[in-house]
Amino acid sequence: MGALISLLVNLHNTVFGALERLTSGWFLGLAARAVFASTLLVYFINSALTKMGNGLFGFLSPSDGAYAQILPTLMEQVGYDTSQIGFFPYGLIVLLGTWGEIILPILVVIGLFTRVASLGMIIFVIVMSYVDITGHFVEAETIGALFDGNPTSLILDQRLLWIFVLLVPMLKGPGAVSVDRVLSTHYSRRERYY
Repeated sequence: MGALISLLVNLHNTVFGALERLTSGWFLGLAARAVFASTLLVYFINSALTKMGNGLFGFLSPSDGAYAQILPTLMEQVGYDTSQIGFFPYGLIVLLGTWGEIILPILVVIGLFTRVASLGMIIFVIVMSYVDITGHFVEAETIGALFDGNPTSLILDQRLLWIFVLLVPMLKGPGAVSVDRVLSTHYSRRERYY
């Protein structure tokens, strides 16, 4: 029996050790970015597009809907009249929030400034969740609870998974196929010649 257990342990260590060596340094970041791209990129871009003003330069003037989504309590206080809201700090918050919702996901997906962009997205998801709970007053079912055996809540369950997917490239890097890797390779070659 001891020989069988030893054989199984050795087989386990050989197989999973080989997988770990084969994927070390390149796979996890790339896989996490691919999962993020396939599940959340379009979601965030579509959400940002609902916040942009009209016309070619709509990205410079967020829509009334942007204010209602990002600052719901303030919008209610001013009767949904954005002209009553000053640019500093509230207009700037809405503008940067709208830009961040487009720029950060794209940076994560292409792997440019990946660690910083992933951290920015984690903060974005946390702030978005806070606004949903305190500003949009979502019901308890939507908020959910951890360890409740029901993985369908939109806030705690789903957004916790979103954050985990973003933690991987933040902590492990973007993986082999990324703009960061290309720039790093170029920079290290350049440094050798100077």
